[in-house]
Amino acid sequence: MRLLNPGWQTIEIAGKAADVFEPRHPRIPTQAVLFLHGHGLQTLIGNPVYTAELERHGLRAICPHGKRSWWLPVVCTEFDVELSPVGYIRNVILPFIADQWSVRPPAIGVLGVSMGGQGALQLAYRHPNDFPVVAALSPAIDVQDWYGQGLPLDEMFPDREAVRQQTVVVQIQGLNWPRHQLIVCDPIDRECIPSVERLLSKLRSSGIPFESDLETSHGGHSWDYFNHMASAAIQYLVKAMDAEHRRLV
Repeated sequence: MRLLNPGWQTIEIAGKAADVFEPRHPRIPTQAVLFLHGHGLQTLIGNPVYTAELERHGLRAICPHGKRSWWLPVVCTEFDVELSPVGYIRNVILPFIADQWSVRPPAIGVLGVSMGGQGALQLAYRHPNDFPVVAALSPAIDVQDWYGQGLPLDEMFPDREAVRQQTVVVQIQGLNWPRHQLIVCDPIDRECIPSVERLLSKLRSSGIPFESDLETSHGGHSWDYFNHMASAAIQYLVKAMDAEHRRLV
């Protein structure tokens, strides 16, 4: 275990690294943020913008290290030879959060950027009862576009179409969806904006509620943008988790 920054620790959970954050004054009722990193593997540890937001709202946070797995329910040997990233989150991370912090769904908000943004949506669309609150920043939805570039995806799938069948858009359930979802993308983000627009179009046509922002611009597909949207994203998660708490009491 390494103490890197105030409030942050890097620990091992079932043999895999994760960064965890403990605020000085935890929020009551206790809530937590599950952050999924992008293809660059950068988590929130040491990020002063997100750390300040987590501290301000009294939110615990956990950032598992998922390698370049795309956070899919498919085994990625770079991550684990037997357990898929989704399986790890549901079967290992959720019990850890419950045991350590006494926090259980729906008091867990999922936040992700880029690859992790689509991973957050994967969790929320596949398991909306466990993850009803999600915020996706610049989600890289068209995973199939990365196939054939010498990445772990090439070992995970036999062809591009097999990848496409696992993408977020295909996972939308017309009668069972996350009750709170925020999807944002910088309009100059040429990499992600087309697929995000297609996703939002499908959500509208399916009558699935969501909130979005495709107008705010601050650096394109970059941490400049992710940091710029930190306050809005964290505030959205808090508001949505509070709504879920009121719904259950």
